[in-house]
Amino acid sequence: MHRDLIVFGEDWGQLPSSTQHLIKHLAKNRKVLWINSIGLRQPQLTWRDIKRAWQKLFAKKETMNRNNNVFSSQFNVLNPKTIPVPKSALMRFVASYLLVKQICPVAKKMGIDKPILWTSLPTAVDMIGKLGESQVVYYCGDDFGGLAGVDHQVVEQREQLLLQKADLVLVSSDALKQKLDSPYTYLLPHGVDYQLFSEPAEISKLLPLNQPIAGFYGSISQWLHQPLLVDVIRQMPDWNFVFVGKPVVDISQLTQFSNVFVFPEIPHDELPSFSQHWQVAMLPFVNNEQIQACNPLKLREYLATGKPVISTDFPALSPYKAFVHIVDNAQAMIDAISASKDAVQNHDQQALVRQEDWSNRAKQVELLLSYE
Repeated sequence: MHRDLIVFGEDWGQLPSSTQHLIKHLAKNRKVLWINSIGLRQPQLTWRDIKRAWQKLFAKKETMNRNNNVFSSQFNVLNPKTIPVPKSALMRFVASYLLVKQICPVAKKMGIDKPILWTSLPTAVDMIGKLGESQVVYYCGDDFGGLAGVDHQVVEQREQLLLQKADLVLVSSDALKQKLDSPYTYLLPHGVDYQLFSEPAEISKLLPLNQPIAGFYGSISQWLHQPLLVDVIRQMPDWNFVFVGKPVVDISQLTQFSNVFVFPEIPHDELPSFSQHWQVAMLPFVNNEQIQACNPLKLREYLATGKPVISTDFPALSPYKAFVHIVDNAQAMIDAISASKDAVQNHDQQALVRQEDWSNRAKQVELLLSYE
C-alpha cells in the first residue's frame, strides 16, 4: 500500500515546478499534505518582502484542496505561519514547534499515519523526527549554493544536515549528483507534460504576427544573458523577440527595442499557445554556477513542441545536442535564428522527449518510495 506524503515545497500553484509535477502524479495513489514555502532566506525591508509576509501572515488558516478551497481527505495545502530560515538553535526550535502545531492536526484529520516526509527545501530538516515519518526524501532541483535570493550559508548548512538524515536523495542533474553524492542519491532528470506541449493549441491573441518570433518564457532574472540578447536584437529588426515571465532584474536594455515584447507570467497550461506559435525558442543563459547545475523544465517543453531550440551551452543539454542549436556569441545566434525561419515541425525531437513525460518520472520515484 502506498504511504502518504507530507511535502515541503514552494507555494502550491505559484510555479510549474518539478516537485509539483511529480506530486500531482504521486497523489493519484496516496494522500498528500502540501506545506507551502517556509522560506530560503530571511525577509528584508523591501516592498516585495513586506507584501509576501502580509500574504503569509493573513492567508486563510484552513487547508485547501486543489479544486474548491475546502478541506479534502486526499489532498490539502497548508499555509504555515513560522519563522523563515531561523539561524539560532532557539529560533529553529520555535519554528519547528509552530509548524508541528499546525501540521499534525491536519495530518491526523486526513488520516495520515507514518507518512513519507518529502522536502525540496533544506530548511525543512528540523522537521525530521517530529511528524512520525517512515521515510525522508530530499528532492533537490537546484544548486542552492549558486541560487539567487537564498541565505547561502544557512541553507547550505541545513542541506548538509539533511543529507545525513535523508533516506533517499533525488537530484535533477549530473552536477547535483556529483555535489550531493551518497549511497542514497539517485539521478532523476526533469520531465515534461508531453501531451500539453505537443498537441495543437490555439495561438495566443497577445502574440505579434507582423514578423517571425524568437521566444522565451520563464523567470527573467540575472541568469538571462541580456548583453548577448541586446547584440542580437539590435541586428535583427525584422524579427520580434517575445519574453513571457516575471522580470526580477532591470530589463530596460531589452525593452528599448520596438521589436521586443514582454508579457507577464501566464498559467502553465497556456504556455503552448505561445511556444507552439513562435518560430524558434531561446535559452540564452549566462555561464554561472547555477546554470552549470540546472536542468530547466522549459528545455523539454520547448523540444516537445517540435520547434527549433537555440541555446547557450550548459551540461544538461548533453542528451539533446543533436536537436539544439548551441551558440556562444551574437553572430552564431543570429545565424541560427535566421535559419529557423522556415523550419518545419521536427517529429524526431518530439519523439526524443515523449518517454520523459512526468508520469514516467513518477513511476521511477514510486520504485524508490517505502510502502506499508
